[in-house]
Amino acid sequence: MEERRSETNPAGSAEQELPLGVRVAAAWSWRLILIGLALAAVFWLIVQVRIIVIPVLIAILLTALLAPVVHWFERHGAPKWLGVMVALGAFGASVWLLVTLIVTQMRNGLDDLTVRSAEVWQDMLKWVEGNALGFSAEQIDGFVAQIMKTIENHQSEIWNGALGVATTAGSFVTGALLTLFSLIFMLIDGKRIWFWVLGFLPAKSHAGLDAAGRAGWVSIGQYVRVQIFVAFVDAVGIGVGAALLGVPLPIPIAILVFLGSFIPFLGAISTGLIATFVALIYNGPVNALIMLGVVILVNQIEGHVLQPLVMGNAVRVHPLGVVLAVSTGALLAGIPGALFAVPLAASANAIVNTLVKKEWTPGTNPVAEYHRRDHTRTAAKKRARSFARFIRKEGQ
Repeated sequence: MEERRSETNPAGSAEQELPLGVRVAAAWSWRLILIGLALAAVFWLIVQVRIIVIPVLIAILLTALLAPVVHWFERHGAPKWLGVMVALGAFGASVWLLVTLIVTQMRNGLDDLTVRSAEVWQDMLKWVEGNALGFSAEQIDGFVAQIMKTIENHQSEIWNGALGVATTAGSFVTGALLTLFSLIFMLIDGKRIWFWVLGFLPAKSHAGLDAAGRAGWVSIGQYVRVQIFVAFVDAVGIGVGAALLGVPLPIPIAILVFLGSFIPFLGAISTGLIATFVALIYNGPVNALIMLGVVILVNQIEGHVLQPLVMGNAVRVHPLGVVLAVSTGALLAGIPGALFAVPLAASANAIVNTLVKKEWTPGTNPVAEYHRRDHTRTAAKKRARSFARFIRKEGQ
């Protein structure tokens, strides 16, 4: 009987001869390969439409930041359009204030910084020649010039990364307008857009995906608000340190640190090095070392207090996960990847946890329920308008 079975099904017999570990490893391997190919295809598609993807992702982050303002107006009986206008006005005023501070402060100090940088560079070359270090000033100058030329030749790759950023005025304006329009529509009709997207998926999956999506959205909102707080602490710490040490341009330095801190861990220390450079140019190496100590101290507070306790509790992502997410995002997609890595990781973590724990009511269909309520509201508004027209006619 065994010989007949092996003759009729030799493949099954060969499979049975393999150890269980090999069969399990093979089953996992081809599934992981398929998942990797699918992710690669998705990433390739995102790269092709990056001029749309990046503005939409920025709009999602801004919506998560400004949506509570709109909801506050709605809870107090105000029309939604008023909340949207106030939220957009507050955001626009904040951006205008930051840009104005940078421009007004840098207008007077940038030329002097350039001149002082050239003077310090020449002094350093003279010091190198005078101390017989084995290098001539021409060699060092040529070496630095070669580095600067290499950076200039590859600046598109450095700034763009895999996803790329706007490098022309036209693409920048297009991205800004797309971000603004997406932000407005998400603030006004974000819930309708969400249920419209869910409507394309099978009805049985609506409840689970709706719960997972809401969990991911809450995580993104918490990340944005906490990251603003972390960036503010970094900016105040380094800016106040620069002002106390007499480093010029403390306000632009603080603003740059605030903006750079939206890339966790790497952003604050990178922009903080600018303060160290300015201190070196104007106040000498001792002052620059003290400024560097302030930058390191602020980043230690961020890394050991703010990120683990504040950010970790808000988005439920371990600090090591944050570092790996930022590093992977920067490697795969450059600056945009580093910026969006943590919110994507936080939302993915919340979505997976919700799906694993099955935190939704089985048998419900939130899409159908939303459309039913929307139809009821629309019908009520039509009846109210009809009644108002009837009153006006009777009054005439």
